[in-house]
Amino acid sequence: MPVTAADLPDPAVGPMGADDGEGTPAPPAELVVAARFDVGGGYAVHRARGAPSWLFAWTLAGGGRFRQGGVTVRAEPGDLVALGPELAHDYAVAPGAPGWSFWWVHCPARAGWHGWLAPYQVGERLYRVAEVPEFVRGRVESAFRRLHADARWSGEGPPPDPVSPRRRDVVPAAATGVAARELALGGVEEVLVLTTAAVAATGSGPAAGPRAGENVDPRVRRVEVLLVADPAAPHTVASLAARVALSPSRLAHLFSAQTGRTPMRALRDARMRHAARLLEATDLPVGSVAAASGFVSAFHFSRVFRERFGVPPGGYRQNSRAVGSSSPRSTS
Repeated sequence: MPVTAADLPDPAVGPMGADDGEGTPAPPAELVVAARFDVGGGYAVHRARGAPSWLFAWTLAGGGRFRQGGVTVRAEPGDLVALGPELAHDYAVAPGAPGWSFWWVHCPARAGWHGWLAPYQVGERLYRVAEVPEFVRGRVESAFRRLHADARWSGEGPPPDPVSPRRRDVVPAAATGVAARELALGGVEEVLVLTTAAVAATGSGPAAGPRAGENVDPRVRRVEVLLVADPAAPHTVASLAARVALSPSRLAHLFSAQTGRTPMRALRDARMRHAARLLEATDLPVGSVAAASGFVSAFHFSRVFRERFGVPPGGYRQNSRAVGSSSPRSTS
């Protein structure tokens, strides 16, 4: 049976320092809980021990202020902020903002999400994907509304329809069944892919690698997007260079200098993340996962997967599905 707001600890309503000194309670680590809030200037949340799961917040209007690990960020409309687990944090309506309208999700994190978030880390387990382009914002909001609906699905009959985009306050819904949980997590992943890929494609996001903070050549960003969007394709340095009108040698030098990785290393990383997501979310045989992720040899895939994640693909799948074993902390 779906969980309603009446069944949950309120994840985001208390004043600073409420309750017993620990602050506003958070949902259990294994739950996927989502809602939309439209709040005024007095709204604030404080958690002295953090939350056991991740928190993602997408600002629609107004502004929010987040603080974690000694770092403070402001969220404007079109910004996605992620807070990793088990660190003291607080957030509130931003100073000077008349209010704050935002979607939020508490959830465990899939291991494959780290690759999407890593370039946007601004503090300890604190990430900000800023100024997401207008052309994907409607799709991002739709993803939140759909994952909120999916979280309410009991498995009996079709999933419920998403709430109207005109609804300003949407009560929390928690995914308790396996199908509802996986569908809702898929919605969170859609949000991550849309926001990070769109920012990367515009060249406005932070640089990855040792030169983080410098401007990244838009052709390098374009190659990164191509690799993430279709990791199973038979990419080569030459084919990627042709897509961005560079010579292979020039692309290889530029890409390595600005990201700290060769294009082929970035391709392997993208394939590993894609394979991890398939192992988490599907029952495909390991050989099929290898092929779908761009590996010709299942043996080679298993070897490099174990080198990357410390366990073979089958063990990774088993661990990711054990209750609480896929700790969000591992992705930060």
